[in-house]
Amino acid sequence: MKVKITGLATYVPPKLLRNSDLEKIVETNNEWILDRTGIEERHMVEKGVATSDLASEAIKKLLREKELTPDDIELVIIATVTPDMFFPSTACLVQHKIGAKKMWGFDLSAACCGFVYALSTGAQFIHSGTHRRVIVVGADVMTSIINYSDRTTCVLFGDGAGAVLLEPCEEGEGIIDFMNEIDGSGGEFLNMPAGGSLNPASHETVEKKLHYVHQQGPQVFKYAVKKMGEYSQRILEKNQIPFDQVDVFIAHQANLRIINAAADRLGLSDDKVIRNIRKYGNTTAATIPLAMQDAIAENKLKKDGLLLLAAVGAGYTVGSMVLKWAY
Repeated sequence: MKVKITGLATYVPPKLLRNSDLEKIVETNNEWILDRTGIEERHMVEKGVATSDLASEAIKKLLREKELTPDDIELVIIATVTPDMFFPSTACLVQHKIGAKKMWGFDLSAACCGFVYALSTGAQFIHSGTHRRVIVVGADVMTSIINYSDRTTCVLFGDGAGAVLLEPCEEGEGIIDFMNEIDGSGGEFLNMPAGGSLNPASHETVEKKLHYVHQQGPQVFKYAVKKMGEYSQRILEKNQIPFDQVDVFIAHQANLRIINAAADRLGLSDDKVIRNIRKYGNTTAATIPLAMQDAIAENKLKKDGLLLLAAVGAGYTVGSMVLKWAY
């Protein structure tokens, strides 16, 4: 069976962290942040609010809009690198919070590629005929793992969640193809060094601030620009889709300069490229569904429109997908 997205809902916490707020806690300024990232503000959870809360809110909204109950969903996949805890999985916590009784699920870790990876994974359960309704969520509380004395990372990230419903469709609709890749040689350039089995939590790891995001920006930037454009180009060529047939291009919203570089490489006009990093920052697995929501609101993403997705994240992870929008 072919697979399509039949519903979308997003959620961001109401609290805002603006560039002017960051000026008060770290050596930076609005102009510096805008010039290097394109970000003006980002959403931030209150203390005690976790990834499962954001994901649950997005799913509840999606179910209301589709007039479905939690028990209509067979599977939920939560893409996140900020789970509430190592175990149980965030999927288990979400299942309990939304009151689902017939659902199973799991977490998927692919950093900024998480949503694209989860989308291609969820689609296989419908494609194989085992399920008919699958929810895929990209959700992260990145502010929980950010060092707010490191101006190179603390200006980048925000919190948010987005959920989509996958269902069967006819030939010629929905997901056309996807291409994913991992390259573990890039793991040293973007990671959270401690908290796992290699460096379990200790006084030393806390004192050395190893439980925060560590990034070597120039290396990540170069890789992201190269791979985002390369995989977008490859998936279109593989499926013999001319570049001018793409209606909307949504890249992972990590940095405005990366998005612009990828769009330039593809020769896409500005009106086809979704850029919302200004108001959300990098929400990791949530950036693409949040951008989908904005594309719909801006009347750019319409039924039967051809949508191209691309992402690069820690790992390194790389992903692209091309699909026809279903509603």
